[in-house]
Amino acid sequence: MHYFNAMKSHPEVAKVLRDAISHRKVSQAQLHEEAGISQRTLTNVLSGDEDFKMSTLFALADRLGLEMLLVPKGAAQAVSAGAVTKPVVKTRVQKSLERRRASDVPLFERSNP
Repeated sequence: MHYFNAMKSHPEVAKVLRDAISHRKVSQAQLHEEAGISQRTLTNVLSGDEDFKMSTLFALADRLGLEMLLVPKGAAQAVSAGAVTKPVVKTRVQKSLERRRASDVPLFERSNP
């Protein structure tokens, strides 16, 4: 699921919220209860036609596992570059752990004083 798109309107925010609801397979009834808002408020937010309070958006985003992110306009393209992938190059710690595991030496040996 990929939400890293610059949103500039209520309908765009509403679409992201509707997609998150669908992806998380949560009902609107459950969401409005968990977010502490009325069903009518949730319906209005999801329609994309109504203005809403920031606290409502924060509550919905939180319950849907989303974070709000404000970035300078020039940085928006970098944020929407795509999904984050795991690094291909292993760190020194990863390499060391792999060598220790391969040699069958316990990672943490106790030394008796």
